[in-house]
Amino acid sequence: MPLDGLTLHFLKNELSAAVLGSRVDKIYQPSRDELVFLLRTREGSMRLLLSASANCPRLHLTKYAPENPAQPPMLCMLLRKNLSGAVITDIRQQGLDRIVFIDFAGTNEIGDKTSFTLAVEIMAKHSNIILVNENGLVTDSVKRIDMTQSSVRQILPGTIYQLPPSQNKLNILQTGAEAVCQSVLSLGGKRLSGALLETVEGMSPLIAREIALSVSPDDCQVEYLTETAKQKLLSKIETLKNSLAENNASPFILKKDEGKLFDFSFTDITQYGFSVESVKMSGFSEMLDEFYYEKDLRERTRQRSSSLLKLLGNSVARLSRKIETQKAELKECENKDEIRKYGELLLANQYSLTKGAPFYDVLDYYTGENIRIKADPALSPGANAQKYFKEYRKLKTAEQLLGGLIENGEQELAYLESVIDSVERAEGFTELSEIRAELYDSGYLRRAKQEKGKRPKPMPPLEYISDDGYRILVGRNNVQNDALTFRTARKDDSWFHASKMPGSHVVVCGEGEIIPETTVRQAAALAAWHSSGRYSSRVPVDYTEVRELKKPAGAKPGKVIYHTYNTMWAVPDRTLCERLKNKNKQ
Repeated sequence: MPLDGLTLHFLKNELSAAVLGSRVDKIYQPSRDELVFLLRTREGSMRLLLSASANCPRLHLTKYAPENPAQPPMLCMLLRKNLSGAVITDIRQQGLDRIVFIDFAGTNEIGDKTSFTLAVEIMAKHSNIILVNENGLVTDSVKRIDMTQSSVRQILPGTIYQLPPSQNKLNILQTGAEAVCQSVLSLGGKRLSGALLETVEGMSPLIAREIALSVSPDDCQVEYLTETAKQKLLSKIETLKNSLAENNASPFILKKDEGKLFDFSFTDITQYGFSVESVKMSGFSEMLDEFYYEKDLRERTRQRSSSLLKLLGNSVARLSRKIETQKAELKECENKDEIRKYGELLLANQYSLTKGAPFYDVLDYYTGENIRIKADPALSPGANAQKYFKEYRKLKTAEQLLGGLIENGEQELAYLESVIDSVERAEGFTELSEIRAELYDSGYLRRAKQEKGKRPKPMPPLEYISDDGYRILVGRNNVQNDALTFRTARKDDSWFHASKMPGSHVVVCGEGEIIPETTVRQAAALAAWHSSGRYSSRVPVDYTEVRELKKPAGAKPGKVIYHTYNTMWAVPDRTLCERLKNKNKQ
């Protein structure tokens, strides 16, 4: 669900209590549509995230620290110039619309007092973050909008900031409950949920359905509501208005089967019955932070690695077509013995056959039946026989070569798929730089002249601590997988990997001890999460001792073979991963 105006009202109140009076210490721009403000208060520091992403626009405090680019974008530099050291003086909402204004007071480089406002517009693909000066002029924005994009409202430096066009809905805080109810009831031809959605400012489809189904179990058309249902509707609207006025709400995350995050709300949701679980959160920032973490991570990675994924995708498609062509050619080679037989039969009967015939009928001494063999009229029977023998030798040679070519191609394809998996799971610029270096060394990328001689400093593997106190190391990419398995790990350490799919090497540092079952299961869960099956309900994970692993000669990075192992099913669990990672920081 997108962040609606009603939820934004409660979030705005929560943020006001937390950040008013805080000072802007640092500003970052992790991706094109994201800003992160590091705020300082007397109680400590906090991070305020603002996002104008089309898929997940929002603002909230965050505990996650996304990696920042080595060179800050121009907008980030502009914000640092105008807002560094400024104090947040107010956070305002435009009615119950999805627009929040954050007011800043500070001083410029010559000591004069300044004031700026960040307008955070949360409107799906039209979302934006706009810096407005004290004169109401746009200083700059995350997304510049000119006449070619909108003839109604332009967002360009130097233009006057204007609010988006109003939807002419009722602000339930400023309108009596009876007036809101009457406005809803006037839309007789619509279903109740649709009428609520069209009438009440800031209401989402989820909340509209929740109210409608509590009033009428079948969400009937408004004109068919009974008097009892109408009174119930009025009561629901009054309750909602009081909740907004008294700031009385509880954030909930909705989870589907197997714990997949489905939706969120400021109240408990019952319309899905037992198919969806409502989990109460301690705050609205925590709710949004938890809900959008994975989606946000994928979006950030997609932006940073789009060119790399495109190159790898093209290589995979090209290699897949090549393998399919080779397999088709190998299929044709299955007919080689029939071709050889034709040559033998023509050679055996050449003295009874005449030149110039388009085909020959001869006795097949293998089956005892007559067989018709095509022939080139321009060639003699003996020459036609030699032509078939030549074709047979060609097919035989091709069969011998194609088997190896297909095997090599499938290994290369598996390697490229493992690199794609590493890219999709990369969490920052440094990890992507290491993957690019791997592709340079493998010949899939060519270094630019200015990049020659520059290599990223190798990152350490991810480190976790199991509940039994054992270190669990996870490789970030193929090169690091090799280093972890064959240089860092001891021979008696335990090794885990998602079975028959791309993924990270996971090593439990056992220090010569027998690994407890709890640690084994947690290591398997980490291997499942750090694989291409991380969004599956269950993933098969192979595990064995490091001594059982072998690196084939000339194999691509990350490739190992093993024959003695066990397999267990594991559930990919991000929450477990975060908990075990945080234990390492304690």
